[in-house]
Amino acid sequence: MKRIFLFLIWMVVSLMLVSCQNDGQKQLSGDLVTNPKSAQAPSDKKAVIKFDKNEFDFGKILQGEVVSYTFHFTNTGNAPLLITSVDKSCGCTASDYPREPIQPGESGGIKITYDSKGHHGFQSKVLIVNSNTLPSQSALRIKAEVRTPNQL
Repeated sequence: MKRIFLFLIWMVVSLMLVSCQNDGQKQLSGDLVTNPKSAQAPSDKKAVIKFDKNEFDFGKILQGEVVSYTFHFTNTGNAPLLITSVDKSCGCTASDYPREPIQPGESGGIKITYDSKGHHGFQSKVLIVNSNTLPSQSALRIKAEVRTPNQL
């Protein structure tokens, strides 16, 4: 039991040391997203993300198809918009989003790709866009009815 406990402590310390190393890559600061003070600062400067639509239905697709849709948005605020990540609810989805700040008045897109391999029936997937807006999360949803060749 003591060996297992010591091994677990060694693993935790090792993971902490590895995760704290900087590989020299330039990284954007997440302070605007993770610092509650910056989100609540009494400032009239803020980014606002406005999507053309928050949901897209692919309709009926054949099982195994890979389909994509781009959610278009505009920064309607008066500060640069920074998308820090897009969290997905399933490994069957992937996202591609701008890594550079979107200036006020400018537009961009988040491309969502859905792989229907191994799925069947009605599918609904939610993706969460994390950014320096208030609130800091926006939900996007894709839907599809996945059919087998016998159902067409």
